[in-house]
Amino acid sequence: QVQLVESGGGLVQAGGSLRLSCAASGSTFSINAIAWFRQAPGKEREFVTLRWSGGSTYYADSVKDRFTISRDNAINTVYLQMNSLKPEDTAVYYCAAGQVTGRNFRNQNEYRYWGQGTQLTVSS
Repeated sequence: QVQLVESGGGLVQAGGSLRLSCAASGSTFSINAIAWFRQAPGKEREFVTLRWSGGSTYYADSVKDRFTISRDNAINTVYLQMNSLKPEDTAVYYCAAGQVTGRNFRNQNEYRYWGQGTQLTVSS
């Protein structure tokens, strides 16, 4: 089992920045990827970004060049640095992890473990 705990959400003005954290514990050796998803009110959960255990990353087009995923291996924590925030980034952000198939990493069903979510609200 892997436990994921997100933190860092809040209210920020458009154009601002915020960093989310995802602390992982438990059997982290069993996963090969950690990702961030988000779900806006009335919308389906969508893929944001992923970091493979080897270090490579992938971003959704909507956040590319604005968001950065990184990891501190010493404390098993993954970060999502979000810059140039827009009102449309408002959502609950979820950290997810699992043994992910390479071509299906955008599919939330690939991820066995989920955090509780943290709210980001971007005001215009």
